[in-house]
Amino acid sequence: MKQFLTVLFFALAVIAQAQVEPIYNPEADAQADINAAVEQAAKEGKHVFLKIGGNWCGWCRQFHQFIKDDAEISEYISANFVVVNVNYSKENKNEDVLEKLGFPQRFGFPVFVILDAKGNRIHTQNSAYLEAKVGYDKSKVLAFFKQWSPAALDPKTYEN
Repeated sequence: MKQFLTVLFFALAVIAQAQVEPIYNPEADAQADINAAVEQAAKEGKHVFLKIGGNWCGWCRQFHQFIKDDAEISEYISANFVVVNVNYSKENKNEDVLEKLGFPQRFGFPVFVILDAKGNRIHTQNSAYLEAKVGYDKSKVLAFFKQWSPAALDPKTYEN
């Protein structure tokens, strides 16, 4: 019963928040947003983090809030990534963009794609692997970002 109430509370909180703060914009030009992020990442020595999902998705909203509320994760992302929220909804599935990204929607939502500063896809992450019993696991999420940061993929990092 306690677990049921926890899930019910979470669901109601997500629904209430969905009415307050839209995260994904169905009207956005996802490809233009990605192009701008790649340009910015190249200038700043960062990678691009594509957070693909929709306002309808409870796990998408929870992940957004999770990284927003955790200062360590939020700061790490800001220092190493340019973030783009790519919408997937009945209003706009962004199918052309997702096709170019290798159909990441096959993993469900949210799904994360990392691009390098040239716009090359270097990783697609099934977000389920970052979950805890309820919500997301901080150590798994932080490890994910560290493993796909620019420094992690820079050969100079591994020189003696």
